[in-house]
Amino acid sequence: MTSGGARIRSGPAPDPNALRRDRDKAEWNHLPSIGRQGPPPAWPLTRPTRREVALWEREWSRPQALMWESNGQMVEVALYVRSLKDAEKPKATVAARTLVRQQQDALGLTIPGLRANRWIIAGEAVAQHVDRSTTPPASSAKARLKLVAEDEAAG
Repeated sequence: MTSGGARIRSGPAPDPNALRRDRDKAEWNHLPSIGRQGPPPAWPLTRPTRREVALWEREWSRPQALMWESNGQMVEVALYVRSLKDAEKPKATVAARTLVRQQQDALGLTIPGLRANRWIIAGEAVAQHVDRSTTPPASSAKARLKLVAEDEAAG
């Protein structure tokens, strides 16, 4: 059994607002919040169900679809859609739902997935850069507990 070594999600997630990220801002792709326009690509797998067609159309209108299209990820998205359809069933297995979650991350459909792919959706609420030199220091835990104790004594 192997142990250790680098893993896909090891270490802190990339943060476009990190203090030292000025050096690699070009690595982040800004996607328009209006999403991909136009009809979805042709379904690449065997004959889709009605539910798969509906999910396929919805997924290809997302902002992330611009990157999927440029990367040629039609099969990956179709497999995600098929897996999602199966995972929606009331008696779906935990494994089926875990697979969907992993596919969502890989396709940038979750916040961690967006960060891992270095995608930012324009108009998305992004944390503002905090200037640490002007931020007042937080009070100590002891001071906060003292205030709680005083409030309880007064009440």
